[in-house]
Order: sequence, then structure tokens, then C-alpha cells
Amino acid sequence: MRHLLSVALLLAFTANLSAGEQAVALKVQKETVDVTIGGKPFAVYNFAKSLPKPFFSPVRGPGGNIMTRPIDNPVDHPHHKGIWVAVDEINDIKFWAEKGKIANVSVKALVAKGDPAKLQVVNHWLGEDGKPVVTETTVIGIHANHLLTYDIKFTAGKNSVHFGDTKEGLLGFRMVDSMRENEGGHVANADGIKGAKACWGKRSAWVDYYGDVEGTTLGVALFDHPKNFLPSRYHVRNYGLFSVSPFGEKAYAKLDPAVADLKPGKSFSLKYGVYLHAGDTKAAKVADVYKQYVKSAE
Repeated sequence: MRHLLSVALLLAFTANLSAGEQAVALKVQKETVDVTIGGKPFAVYNFAKSLPKPFFSPVRGPGGNIMTRPIDNPVDHPHHKGIWVAVDEINDIKFWAEKGKIANVSVKALVAKGDPAKLQVVNHWLGEDGKPVVTETTVIGIHANHLLTYDIKFTAGKNSVHFGDTKEGLLGFRMVDSMRENEGGHVANADGIKGAKACWGKRSAWVDYYGDVEGTTLGVALFDHPKNFLPSRYHVRNYGLFSVSPFGEKAYAKLDPAVADLKPGKSFSLKYGVYLHAGDTKAAKVADVYKQYVKSAE
């Protein structure tokens, strides 16, 4: 009873806040961007030059509980850091596994305060020669309802770029252990399929993953966008990895590989959403938030 009451209070608290009280604010510092919602900590974007790639960590859900796994001393997959963008097999370089460096070039608050606030990041994905294989320009919209929207653009430099067909990518989330399915968490997609194994590799408009965080039910949903050049599939695992990518056709479905090739100077873009919420899939109205996301991201 206490568990259900805590979820209800979180949902009511979020619904009753005024637009001003829910304003998202960005504070760009030397190596981090501090993000607050209604004056309270939400997330930290880390982009120091010493890092193998930029990422958000920690990230908090409604009520303030941290939902991302701590990055210090992980027992598995140390390259799973908070919320991040990476993918293996770009000109055979495994950026997802941090065998190649994704170096931040610039961070700019396009909208420093609002709903949404907007952050633009430019990252160089470096080859063995230290020069960019591809440039990533991403605009991250951060909404008061704890929705992050990613508009990712990849641009080739002076040479052609090949994105191989790999399941290791592209927008990832590594959750706290207590949320994961093998500790009692739950997974469901937009088509009514349930369970990490059943949802793994499937195409769907969205997948939701929810579980316990310090006695409260919290969840994270990943949203695909219908205008992406390929419908995406989800790398959703019972140990807490959760990601979405247009690649991996052979690994996921034993189909012909999905690849993308860019000629010098050419680009392609992808749009995704990350929705952190209180309650289970139904209580959080994940399907409705997805519809709002698609409409706003057109």
C-alpha cells in the first residue's frame, strides 16, 4: 500500500506543477552541464577531454532518485555509462566498446532555460590517426516531464564513412541494478509484448523498462521516430542494458545487414526519445507521451 501511495504522490506532484515551477535550466561549465528541473537536480552531462565519450550521469527520475548505474567500479560492461550515443563498426572502429574515442568539440545551450531547454553538442569520432572519421552534431531537448529528445546528425569528413550492421549501439541507457529484470523489473513494448527476451531485437514504436528504485517504481522508455531511415530495434537485456539502433538486422533477425554509407561531406540524421517516469507503463501513460513526442519532433 505504501509503495502504491508513493507512486501516486509522485504522479500527482508532477502533474500539478506549473510551467514556471517545472522550467528546465542548463548550466554549462568547463567539463559538465548541470541540468535542473524546477530548481532540482536532474542530470549531469559529462564531456571532459579525458573521457572516452560524452555521457549523462547521474540521471534522476521524478522524485529525485538516481536511475542510472554508477560509473565507478562497474562489475560488467564498463563502457555502459549513464545515457550515451555510440555505435561499433564505423569504418571497423568499435566506438561502442570504447576502442575508438568520441571527443567533444563544443557544447552550447541553445535554450538555457525553458520547457524544453536545448543543448547542442558536437563530437568528433576519431580514427587511429586522431582525425575525425565522422562528426556527430546532436541537439538534446530536455523537457520538464523528464523526456529527453535526441536529434542526432552524422556527417562524413573528407573520406567516405561506413556504418556496419551491428547490434552494439546507438543510444544507450544503463540503469541501476534494482530496476533490471533479473531483480524484478519489467519490460513491455508498444505492441503488447512483454519481457526482455521477447522484446529483444524487435521493431516497435517504443519499449518501456520499469522497476524498483529505493522503494519506488520508476521506469525509462526509449522512443523510436517513424521518420528515421530504418525502423529501429531494441537491445534490451535482463541485466540492465537498454538501447535503440537502426542497425543489427543480421544479429537481431537474421536478415540482410542494415548498413549506412556516407560519401564525403554527406549526412544522415536519427531521432530518438528517452522518457524517465514514475509508475509502470500504464500509470506513466507511455503511449500518450510517445504520441506527443512524435508530434513535437516532426
